Amino acid sequence: MDREFRLANVDDIDEILQLHLRYQIDSIDERDKQDGFITTAFNQQQLVELIAEAGLSIAILNGHIVAYAMAASWQFWSRWPMFAYMMEGLSTLEYKGQQISVENSYQYGPVCVDKHVRGCGVFEGIFAFSLSQMASRYPILVTFINKTNSRSFIAHTQKAKLDVIQEFTYNNNQYYELACLTSLKFDKGSI
Repeated sequence: MDREFRLANVDDIDEILQLHLRYQIDSIDERDKQDGFITTAFNQQQLVELIAEAGLSIAILNGHIVAYAMAASWQFWSRWPMFAYMMEGLSTLEYKGQQISVENSYQYGPVCVDKHVRGCGVFEGIFAFSLSQMASRYPILVTFINKTNSRSFIAHTQKAKLDVIQEFTYNNNQYYELACLTSLKFDKGSI
């Protein structure tokens, strides 16, 4: 099995968008929704900007993109109302003795793993790779998970060891907000 984790480039965008479309809440097959979904829609230009910020990690298996993880500054995410809402509350949050801010944290996710490779270590690999790419820029990772997305919650709390820092409601949906230190190191046995 030929597996590679790397930052995406513009030549990868079409394949990333195809993967994204299969699992985005507006287009996902209803049978697949129970195993996880992506709520935010993205277009080609937004992915170009994310690539420029070195925030789009991909997993390639046998020559095909099977997963992606997005990670970027709060400034990048602020165009979406959900993220702007989260930004407003950052200063009220603390993690591992550190006050969270726009300057010392970044928004991780969404992450998407094709259903055909789930349970094969792809999630763990893409998470660890993405975390390592952001570690030199930010000490704290922050993310959110819809409470109805139990597969993502289990993966992030049990496999990636993220901690719930609060729960919140936005647009009539219930969410967990989670965090971890980017200095967290994973060996092959832990993730």
